[in-house]
Amino acid sequence: MENVIGVDIGTTSVKTVLYDEKGKVKGYSNDGYTLYQDTADMAEEDPEEIFSAMIQGLQNVLKKVDPKKDTLKGISYSCAMHSLILLDENHKPLTRAITWADNRAVDYSEELKKNGIGMELYKKTGVPTHPMSPLVKSIWLRNEKPELFKKARYFVGVKEYINYKLFGVLKEDYSIANATGLFNIFDMDWDDEALKVAGIKRDQLPELVDTTYQLKGLNEKYAQMIGIDKDTPFVIGASDGPLANLGVDAIKPGVVAVTIGTSGAVRVVTDKPRIDPKGRVFCYYLAKNMWVVGGPVNNGGIVFRWVRDQLCLPEKVTAEQMNIDAYDLLTEIASKIPAGSEGLIFLPFLGGERAPIWDADARGTYFGLTRKHTRAHMIRAALEGIVYNLYTVMLALEEVVGEPKSIQATGGFARSELWRQMLADIFEQDVNIPESFEGTALGAATLGMYSLGMINSLYDVSQFVGVTNTHKPNPKNYKAYRELIPIYIRLSRHLQPEYKNIANYQREHENDWKTGPKDED
Repeated sequence: MENVIGVDIGTTSVKTVLYDEKGKVKGYSNDGYTLYQDTADMAEEDPEEIFSAMIQGLQNVLKKVDPKKDTLKGISYSCAMHSLILLDENHKPLTRAITWADNRAVDYSEELKKNGIGMELYKKTGVPTHPMSPLVKSIWLRNEKPELFKKARYFVGVKEYINYKLFGVLKEDYSIANATGLFNIFDMDWDDEALKVAGIKRDQLPELVDTTYQLKGLNEKYAQMIGIDKDTPFVIGASDGPLANLGVDAIKPGVVAVTIGTSGAVRVVTDKPRIDPKGRVFCYYLAKNMWVVGGPVNNGGIVFRWVRDQLCLPEKVTAEQMNIDAYDLLTEIASKIPAGSEGLIFLPFLGGERAPIWDADARGTYFGLTRKHTRAHMIRAALEGIVYNLYTVMLALEEVVGEPKSIQATGGFARSELWRQMLADIFEQDVNIPESFEGTALGAATLGMYSLGMINSLYDVSQFVGVTNTHKPNPKNYKAYRELIPIYIRLSRHLQPEYKNIANYQREHENDWKTGPKDED
């Protein structure tokens, strides 16, 4: 039987999945690495740790291949967007991988918004102005670390660095390139104006290729280390967001993918690039005649983790004593509270926010607290706040691509019945939960199968994906949400002028809080 491996290089781990030709999972490995956050707003990874994790994952799943019965047709990638690594002339890293979650370039992002350059570039690149993008990171590095910037010979992302180690060539797929903010989605090439703003030359960037491009001629050392033939093709693949849509079969017109993992996103596929006049949503390439329009949010399941660890320590301890999952206990507690949390609203901006407000300084807020509200209300309000924010992304998306026809929902939250129903009620849409395992890795594998001639069309992914649950909106609940969502939207906008002020205060005094108060003379 023919097999293919989907490799999903994420923010904190590499997920490696071995599939057979029918999309059935035969092997799985999840290999983690550190997200370095040494200073305020920093979020970096060590590219060598990522490389080692990927090698380990491939070794693990290949143990499931029977050489007498199975043929490994190829390996295909997904990778997190927006990473940036500076390399010297010998292709050695001068920096760690600066990830999408790094906010140190926030001041330069704000300047691009104020002077109008950010919007002009967005209209050509499809990438909203935000410190996540390598474009803005490059401006920050050029100004804040000029000597380091001058030493750089190449500017690449995580996937490009890994492929250079494996194959000795610098190539970048259209999808990852699209997410840099340096790529013109209408010309399908690096954008001259964006390069000028970033201070980067064309010859400092990898060669551009389509997402179905096959890399061959694997370094003999790594071929032996992994345990595969050096002629095994590696399909360069795409970025994680677009591939997540593919992996849950949300690629037909009007089918929306809503994902809540650590972070979250709302995305829909269109047949051509589309731009939002207000700059609220992204537009990223997946494959020929397939573009993914949507918005990512920083604050998904990570908010629920904060609720568990900071607000609900007694419940967490109780769950440990009862040998049950703390999240299951908290959702059970939240389910006792009526929809709308009796007028308690939570703005879930604990880590700044991307779509739809694109404000790295945004901060979280409980609004409407009264003496009657309990910790249970605060739990439910936090869960609702995450979905409210995703719904505001959907509202922006509707202006660009029209109303959704159906929703495919995935991510860690999908195992919670409460959260699935909440999504259906707030969006007022039927919500389907696909049974596909590791949707992003499946998306990578499907793209690989298409490149390798194992399937005739990317739409064949539907044969690999089923539905385990369908939730319909509850009229009683969505009536409450209809009243509260406008308040949520107005509140988030009214507070925006103060986000930068409170964020600056927190940055200025962060060291004071770490060391404690000091005596004054």
